This record gives sequence, structure tokens and C-alpha cells, in this order.
Amino acid sequence: MHHDTPHWTPSPANPAKPEHSPPGADPDQPAQLRRILRLFRPYRGRLALVGLLVAASALVSVASPFLLREILDTAIPERRTGLLSLLALGMIAAAVVTSVFGVLQTLISTTVGQRVMHDLRTAVYGRLQRMPLAFFTRTRTGEVQSRIANDIGGMQATVTSTATSLVSNLTSVVATVVAMLALDWRLTVVSLLLLPLFVWISRRVGRERKRITSQRQKQMAAMSAMVTESLSVSGILLGRTMGRSDSLTRDFARESERLVGLEVRSSMAGRWRMSTIGIVMAAMPALIYWAAGMVLDSGGPSVSLGTLVAFVSLQQGLFRPAVSLLSTGVDIQTSLALFQRIFEYLDLPIDITEPAEPVRLKKVRGEVRFDRVDFTYANEPSTNGSSANEASAQGSSPQGSKLTLSGIDLTVPAGGSLAVVGPTGSGKTTLSYLVPRLYDVTGGRILIDGVDVRDLDFDTLSRAVGVVSQETYLFHASVADNLRFAKPDATDEELVAAARAAQIHDHIASLPEGYDTLVGERGYRFSGGEKQRLAIARTILRDPPVLILDEATSALDTRTEHAVQQAIDTLSAGRTTITIAHRLSTVRDADQIVVLDGGRIAERGSHDELLARGGRYAALVRRDESLAPVAPAG
Repeated sequence: MHHDTPHWTPSPANPAKPEHSPPGADPDQPAQLRRILRLFRPYRGRLALVGLLVAASALVSVASPFLLREILDTAIPERRTGLLSLLALGMIAAAVVTSVFGVLQTLISTTVGQRVMHDLRTAVYGRLQRMPLAFFTRTRTGEVQSRIANDIGGMQATVTSTATSLVSNLTSVVATVVAMLALDWRLTVVSLLLLPLFVWISRRVGRERKRITSQRQKQMAAMSAMVTESLSVSGILLGRTMGRSDSLTRDFARESERLVGLEVRSSMAGRWRMSTIGIVMAAMPALIYWAAGMVLDSGGPSVSLGTLVAFVSLQQGLFRPAVSLLSTGVDIQTSLALFQRIFEYLDLPIDITEPAEPVRLKKVRGEVRFDRVDFTYANEPSTNGSSANEASAQGSSPQGSKLTLSGIDLTVPAGGSLAVVGPTGSGKTTLSYLVPRLYDVTGGRILIDGVDVRDLDFDTLSRAVGVVSQETYLFHASVADNLRFAKPDATDEELVAAARAAQIHDHIASLPEGYDTLVGERGYRFSGGEKQRLAIARTILRDPPVLILDEATSALDTRTEHAVQQAIDTLSAGRTTITIAHRLSTVRDADQIVVLDGGRIAERGSHDELLARGGRYAALVRRDESLAPVAPAG
């Protein structure tokens, strides 16, 4: 999808495609097949057992036509009822053994296939959990969900049955051909003449289905993204208030119509060619009878009735696994398109990684230092609309990208407070994202207690730094579950204490279900101020020594802001606090205030010092006061 198209109205002219596709998205097929085979390596013991069951089943099933020949050529003509009973019993036993072996091999192979799918789902999810924040700002949520659900789900039949089907059918074909040669090599040659043609047809069909499957999965990803965005609470509110509900339905209908065409093409791809194979194979017994008759008529050696019937029986037994083998080849071709999409995600580069020997801090005091910090959003547009790769008068990164932050030197003592203010686009929020490593610095260092955050292990860093942002996220779960996300083993008493500190306990207690109340999708059963206080309570449970407050009250009315600010004051007590401020009234008491402008520090000092200086901070304060609501008279 193009970024200039609204997410909930995809352009009909452009089918969906991955928002982030690494180079080399179409690897050579042998390498891809080797990679797929490696997925099954942990289960090779069970697969070997499946192979033994398959081989045994194939050998037993091949024995039946020989028993049938003896029945027709010996037992019945010679009226040997004892031998007839024994041979008939042998045919029944062969059918029973083959069925039992088939059930066992299906059980084992399905279990292995489901484990492989589980491994793939987990690997993709784990990979995405480690991706930088920039990846999710460029990728639609529905696209990510489609890779995990639709693409991996679409591989289910192939992954669970293909390996077994391949071995089973290959073994059956080899064993049957050997048995046919033992019966009559001339009839065998006649039977196998058309096999190369069948192989060629199946390969053509496989390539066609692979191409269509890739298009179909992209279209399913587009629909998934559209559903995720337009049928969320925010999407419904936006659609209805903008009067776009009917338009969205029409857009969805267009996307669905496009998928209908792809599904029909996928189902019909090569259907006539494969039907031709079926017709020819069904006609082969007649060809065999004709060939046997022609040989006899020309004076050649005769073929016994038992041999002829047994041979046709074997031939029919050959056709079933042969057709299945060809179909398996087609399925593999189709699945390669799905595997390719999954491997694209597994191959995404991870920019933010833990060092080989990370530093683990047992106790974090909370001193935060910015040491000549530079940062750029590489390959992304700058805030003024120019390319991120264009040179800037303010300086450039080593790669030539425009710097969002440049030469930031700051120290926040343990337990101290820093407020960062400045106009929109000055780099305030970016600065706050660098401390918990949501992004990594382009130049310079950020240190906590003298240790570069890039040298800390992820667990230490997540315990050290807590973030409360303007955009509060709550899961569709109970209040208690949302709070325990910060501390899974928290007791009920700890939940209540955290909620009291965040000024939200009384409201929770007044609800009919108390802490078991579902918060709704993205917390829509709670007001903005209530959600903020729940987020603060969650952070209090986490108890981080360093606290980032990213415009946590900017979207609230004055009365709600006062209640939330009280909770923030409680949370901030004794912690190193970095506040990204929108309303300057919330940062007057900060130990140090920094004014950012164009990614650089324009001013620094206390509130009184900066006011006395009469510079940019003083101008921001005057503007803030002029925008403050006027109290009603009386």
C-alpha cells in the first residue's frame, strides 16, 4: 500500500504488498527447499518412523495383486479351497495392516507438521517482538496479522501431510513398478510411456499456482489490514462521524471481489491439464487389455488371465500414488509462495540487539546522561516534508541523513528531574524514546549509572526505565490483568496500593465488578484521565528508578489533568524523571528545564532562570498563558 493512501481505503489499482520487504525477496528455489527441510530437522526421529511405516505399508499393499494372481490362476481353476481361503485371508490381512499403518503415519506426520507450524508462528512472533519501533510505524497491523494467520495457516495441509505423502507415494510407485516388471516387463513399458508428459504438465501447473497463491495472499493481507483498521473502535468512530460507513463497505466489497477472482483462478489453475491426466490414467486398463490382445494375435507369448488382472490392479495402484505424487509437487510449488512470505519476516534485520556479554545491574540508582547524542530517522521524511537524506544546515549523520537530534549533552542526577520543552517537531518525544532503546542513537551515547544503554541487557533496561505516554494502551482484559502486565506476580494488595497511589482505586471500586471489570477494546470503557491513571498505576507496580513522562497530560481537560498530575507527582517521588512537556504549567518545579529547537538545545536552566533570561522559554510561557482557559465569572 502506498503511504499516501488512507489505511482504511486501499487503492483499488494497487494490490497490497508487504510494507517492508528485504532485498532478495525471491530466493532461488533449491536454497528455499533446503531451508524448509531444516524446519523438520528437530523431528527427524519421528519422520524416520513414518518412513518405516510407509515402506512397510507399500510392501504389504503390493503383495495383494500377487495373491490375486494365485487365486485366479491356481486356487479357483484347480478348486483348491484351502489355498483359496488362505489367499483371501492374506488379502484381507494386507488391507487391515495397510490401514493401521496409514492411521499411525497420519498421526505422527500431522503431529510433526503442527509442531513445525507452531515453531514458525513462534519464530515470526518472536522476531517481530524484537523489531524496532520504526518497523511498526511503517507496517500495517493487518499485514503483520495476515503473515501469522493466513500465510502460516495456508501451509497447514502441505506441512502436515506433504512429507508423508511424498515418502508414501514415492515408495508405493517404486515398489509397484518393481512388481509390474516382475509380472510382465512389456506391459510395464506400455504403462510408463506417458509418465514424462504427466511430470511436465504437473510442473507447469505448479508454477502457475505458485504465482496466483502469492497474489492471493497479498490480497488477503490487504483485506485483513482493512478489517483491522476500519472495524476497530477508532475506525468505527471515524467512519461514522465522517459519514464514510457506506463508502468503507463499498471499498471492502471491491477488495473482496478481487479476492473472489484470485480464489477462482487458484482453484482452476491447471484443472483441465490435471483432468487430462486423470482421463488418460482411467483409459490405461483398456490400453493394457488391447496391448495383451495384440501381442497374442501377433503370435507373441500369451499372458495368463491372473497375470493380466494382477497387472491391471497394480497399474491402478500405481496411478493413484503417481497422481498424488504429481499433485504433491503442485502443492509444494504453491507452498513455496507462502514460505517465501514467512521467510521475508524471519529475515528482517534486527537493528536493536542485546550485546553478546550484556551488563546486568543489580541495583539502578537512576543517573541518566546524554553524551553528544545525535539521532536521525534514516530513510524517512523529515518533519518539514523534505527527504531525510537531504543535507541540513544543522548537520548531518555519517550517512548524510538529516539529524532529528544533534549534539545533545545532558545529565540528570539520580532522583533529579528534567523537563524538555519546545515547539512541535523539535525532537522532544524522540529524545524520550532513546533512553529505553525504542530507537538507538546515531551518534554519541546515553548512559544509565555510567553504563551505555546499548551495553545493558534488555531485562535490566526494562526494569530501569518506565514510560507513561500520552497514547495509553490497555489490553481487552480486566483491570487487574492490565495492571499485572507490569508485574505478573503482584498480589491484590499491591494492585490496590498502586491504584490508590494513582488516584484511581475509588473509581475502580465503584464499578460493579471492581478489578475484574473488562476495560474494553483499547480501554474505551474508561475516560482519557482514567486510562492515564491506570497506566500510572501499572508503572507504579513496575517501580522503575527512571521515569519517562511523554506529554502524559496534554490531551486532558484542566480538572482531569489536576487529578492525573497528582498521581504523577506520587509516581515521580524519589525517581529520576524526564518529562516531555506540552503544558508548561506542569514543569515549573523541575530541577532543570531544556528548550529544544530544531533538534538542538536552545536554552537550559530552572524555570525562574529561563524566565529572567527572556528568551525562547519565556516566549513559550507567554504563549501557554495566553491559551489557558478563562474561568467563568461568578
